[in-house]
Amino acid sequence: MSQTVPPFADLLAGCASTAFHLETRDVYGIDAEDDDFAAWKAGRLVGPADRSAWWTPFHASVADAVSRGVEIRRARVVSEPVSEYIRYEYACTYRNVEAGEDVRWLPRSLTSDLLLPGNDLWIFDGRLVRFGLFAGDGQFVSHVLEDSTHVVKQCADAFQAAWDRATPHAAYEV
Repeated sequence: MSQTVPPFADLLAGCASTAFHLETRDVYGIDAEDDDFAAWKAGRLVGPADRSAWWTPFHASVADAVSRGVEIRRARVVSEPVSEYIRYEYACTYRNVEAGEDVRWLPRSLTSDLLLPGNDLWIFDGRLVRFGLFAGDGQFVSHVLEDSTHVVKQCADAFQAAWDRATPHAAYEV
């Protein structure tokens, strides 16, 4: 498949029914999050009430898809005790939930009998996978698209297995 990867917002805009996200890393080095992460570490996390301070085009894309009837799920596989970055992610998850995502957390210790992909991914409508490739330090490297029926099914099965075992955000504690 061609490796010209459309922006996430375009992929989600083309979604008709489901978008599932599997996260498997304990640290991400996303440049766009640096200031927010630093503020959180300094005890200055923007709260849910100040939506204008944290609402981004990503959240708008998610909210738009949800309003069109797209079910968006995010499963996060995490090591416990969780890393500092995961504590930050947990503190910011209200943003994903406010946008319309259903988020669950799965301790890595409960995944030993699951076959999980080696890279983070999004599955769009059970037909297309967008893998997120990251360096060892969490820096983003690239996205890769895959539409092979076999690979999409493997990823969808892995996501569902993790999802079924994961704890809903409201019930998970870090």
